[in-house]
Amino acid sequence: MDGSGSGDISSVMGFSGFGKVQKQAKKFDLDAIFEKTKREAKTILSHNAPASDENSKDDDDMMIGPPVSLAQPDESATTDQQTSNDTNTKKVDSDEDSDDEDPEDPTSRVPITHEATLQHGSKPVSGITLDPAGARLVTGGYDFELKLWDFVSMDRRLKPFRSTAPCGNHQIKSVQFSPTGDAILVCPGSAQAKVLDRDGRAQSECIKGDQYIVNMTNTRGHVSNLNCACWDPKQRGHFMTCSQDCTLRLWNVDEDSVTNQLHVIKCRNKQGKRCVPTTCAYSPDGKLIATALQDGSIQLWNNRSPFVQPCMKQMTAHSVGTDTSCLCFALDNHYLASRGGDDSLKLWDLRQFKRPVGVALGLDNIFPMTECCFSPNQQMIVTGTSVQRGKADSELIFFDKQLEKIKSIPVEDSSIVRCTWHPKLNQLFVGCASGTVHAYYNPDISNRGVMSCVVKEEKRKSSTSLQLSANAPIITPHSLPMFRESQSRNLKRKREKERLDPVLSHKPEPPISKSGGGRIAAGSSLGAYVRKITAMEKLDKEDPRDAVLKYAKVAEEDPYWIAPAYDRTQPEPVFADVQDEEEEKDE
Repeated sequence: MDGSGSGDISSVMGFSGFGKVQKQAKKFDLDAIFEKTKREAKTILSHNAPASDENSKDDDDMMIGPPVSLAQPDESATTDQQTSNDTNTKKVDSDEDSDDEDPEDPTSRVPITHEATLQHGSKPVSGITLDPAGARLVTGGYDFELKLWDFVSMDRRLKPFRSTAPCGNHQIKSVQFSPTGDAILVCPGSAQAKVLDRDGRAQSECIKGDQYIVNMTNTRGHVSNLNCACWDPKQRGHFMTCSQDCTLRLWNVDEDSVTNQLHVIKCRNKQGKRCVPTTCAYSPDGKLIATALQDGSIQLWNNRSPFVQPCMKQMTAHSVGTDTSCLCFALDNHYLASRGGDDSLKLWDLRQFKRPVGVALGLDNIFPMTECCFSPNQQMIVTGTSVQRGKADSELIFFDKQLEKIKSIPVEDSSIVRCTWHPKLNQLFVGCASGTVHAYYNPDISNRGVMSCVVKEEKRKSSTSLQLSANAPIITPHSLPMFRESQSRNLKRKREKERLDPVLSHKPEPPISKSGGGRIAAGSSLGAYVRKITAMEKLDKEDPRDAVLKYAKVAEEDPYWIAPAYDRTQPEPVFADVQDEEEEKDE
């Protein structure tokens, strides 16, 4: 036991077996260690087990304690029995813990603990979109303006970096970033949709059709006002528009920034007559096109086949004569949510499209673009309500997959038009009819976005930076050589010299640090400055009255300031004697 045991321990503990280390390894007494472990295990067992003779006898015979690395052959059975008992106890404990655990609250991932307000204007916000990375926000409204907000450069003032009116005097009905984030699709109240770049500059515009042609398939574009527009999620540069001329049109923006029409879809009601589409949407995989008509129906078309007949349709989805304001697909391509103009929200399963999965009623809707959207985990649906006369504030309501109300939060006393839940930022953006955009977030579960802007201080511009920007040269790279302004190669060094030069930078002189300084005679005081400008330095030694009167005789002989025509009418100046005035005062 001594030789073999010590050798085993030295091999297990990693000793090399040379010198002093080997002698120390031989001094371990394994029997004493085993006996001490047994006594501690019996003491613990005696406190926990009931007092009985049978249990005490069994406890004396049973080996209890921590597993030993070098177990004797006769103790292997007891260790195996102890291991099996431990595993059984762990199973029972895990079962008890699983029974005690409550299911996760679905509202725990809703970022509504903090709020920030962005002011778009004074009229309803009818379009909100964010790029896929979550770095830029674009809002459009009834005031014809499109505003761009950059979260990276924006501070706590929350002001946009650009405001433009891309569609003239036409209100903006919807805006959407492309799936790649490099273009913005704008749907105005006119018949021509526009494509802008990431910075809001115009790239291309749809062609307007001939309004005198009866067959809409023969026109090159829409002939009436647009209702909605959206990008194709899979094909780059493809988008879709729907209009009051009862057609859906598919477009392609090629590399030359020329918008071409690809297909025309005619929308018809149950009787086969023309019907106006109010909204449209692509499925996440791009295989289906969904549109809602004014007769209350929802029709789906296959995007990979000729657009002759819809592949699925629900003719009684919403009330007849109401405008369905939004259609939204789930990421699994199986569910479709529709926000109706009949104050309802319905969820449809495309595998069983005959009846809705859930219906929510009593949701006021007075805007033709009131939006609904899915949460990032696709377990909730969010929508807003409109404010009727004499009613309370609008609400942002969260529903589950069966459209049972989970939570609602009041927003303000104006209607909610748009709501977007960005999956990457985990932040909610709500556009209201008052022209404000409410951004909701939670610092624990949200990322960047507005959360990184509210903590930034306002940027202060120094006087030197303003002066340098005002005196910055005008760069004209495409002008003729004779009209180009000459510039030094190292502009940075030149600006540093101008900044240090007190004359060029108009740097004020530092204040006097000590009393009785001699810098006043150098021209720093106001009196010295006036004397320097008026060239009256000699007046320090003579009376100013005498200095003026010495030119009286010259003015009489040669009147320079008074014309000779007025020489006869001018009175003769009579100056009082200073000595006479003093004598009168004494008397």
